Amino acid sequence: MNAIAKATPTTAELDELKIRLKTTWMTGDYDVFSRYMEKDAELFFQRLGVTPGTRLLDVGCGAGQLPLIAARAGTRVTGCDISTSWVEKARARAAAEGLEITFEEEDAESLPYGDGQFDAVVSLIGAMFAPRPDVVAAELIRVCRPGGMIAMANWTPGGFVGQMFKVISNHIAPSGMPAPVLWGDEATVRERLHEGIADLKCALRVYHFDYPFPPEAVVEFYRTTYGPMSRAFASLDAEGQGKLRSELVRLWSGHNKADGNATKVDAEYLEVIATRSGSISDVPRTPATCKKRGSLSRRAESLAARIEEGAAGLAAFAEGLTEAEWRTAVPEGGKPGHSVGVIVHHVASVYPIEIDLARAIASGKAVTDVTWEVVAELNAKHAQDQAEVTKAAALELLRRNSREAAAAVRAFTDDELDRAASFSLSFGAPVTAQFVVEDHALRHSWHHLARARTALGR
Repeated sequence: MNAIAKATPTTAELDELKIRLKTTWMTGDYDVFSRYMEKDAELFFQRLGVTPGTRLLDVGCGAGQLPLIAARAGTRVTGCDISTSWVEKARARAAAEGLEITFEEEDAESLPYGDGQFDAVVSLIGAMFAPRPDVVAAELIRVCRPGGMIAMANWTPGGFVGQMFKVISNHIAPSGMPAPVLWGDEATVRERLHEGIADLKCALRVYHFDYPFPPEAVVEFYRTTYGPMSRAFASLDAEGQGKLRSELVRLWSGHNKADGNATKVDAEYLEVIATRSGSISDVPRTPATCKKRGSLSRRAESLAARIEEGAAGLAAFAEGLTEAEWRTAVPEGGKPGHSVGVIVHHVASVYPIEIDLARAIASGKAVTDVTWEVVAELNAKHAQDQAEVTKAAALELLRRNSREAAAAVRAFTDDELDRAASFSLSFGAPVTAQFVVEDHALRHSWHHLARARTALGR
């Protein structure tokens, strides 16, 4: 077995894994987090020598830091990322600067672009986190033109970030997924990027983390803005959180080169620059193909409008509640249940998961591992984590996630809405994607609004 060999996940396992990964990366605020990394992102871009007019694709673009840099330099940029909220942030930043950049919510393992469509395909600490590295490698090569450049920056296993991942990995690492930092191992990279590559150069570089606050505050900053660390803390009880925090503070303090109330740490990464070989036909093929959408579906528009209506109704109701009403428990099964506030936040937080389930069914993939027992466990964990959630935070999340869910539903074709597959939340029955949208993403807000009204005598 070589360094990258692994068991092949089933379709259901892969779907569940990607749902969890997306949820992880949408936690926190990567836009704020990435602002402190822009200086070295610009240095990375400058070393690539990209000229104005180059067609550049950034895979795993986050909140748009590298596409913004490239667009300012005259590059024709497309950025894609699995995180809905990040793509929205990136679009807002581009619009604020008047930059013409295309940002799309897409999967690095299934890029919706034509063979050889881009002159340069890059990924700055992004594609390395996708669960199937060989599929990602094939896709990066496929969409790059012959003679074009494929460039990556990936954290190394032994560097500072690799050490930080070791501290938190026991809490968040999904099963069946190779370590992302293997993309920072040159031998592994050469094994992954070989077919369709004429030349490959690797160099160890240093990313300079520079924060105007001490290591203790850096750890808190990561906990609130960086998805993997946010999820790690959320998975632990108070004692476990304290232990994790102490370990991370020790790690940052031990590598800190700054004096006083500041933190400067050097983080090693592997810079990868490959040249695409001279023929499109020599690239290993993957199941990924360009997406072909039919005409807009009236049913999809109707479903999306009803999702928005339900969310707006719940938001309007919650907006007028007193603090005491917000904290009122809603009975469930004859027993005191969760507070109205926790329930509103719950509705808001599961929109992305519900839409991903509908997408899986729309693609004809069975969803078998999401059981009601799993749902109950997630709900209990959510209620514990969000016991003190504020009205402002819950309503902001409700409005944003419902808007993004409606936009996603509008993209469905009639054929996709009619496609059926086995669904474990319907006891294994083959149900359509439309049923999943209606019974989950759409019904959820109306159901809990009715429960809250009853509990408050409204």
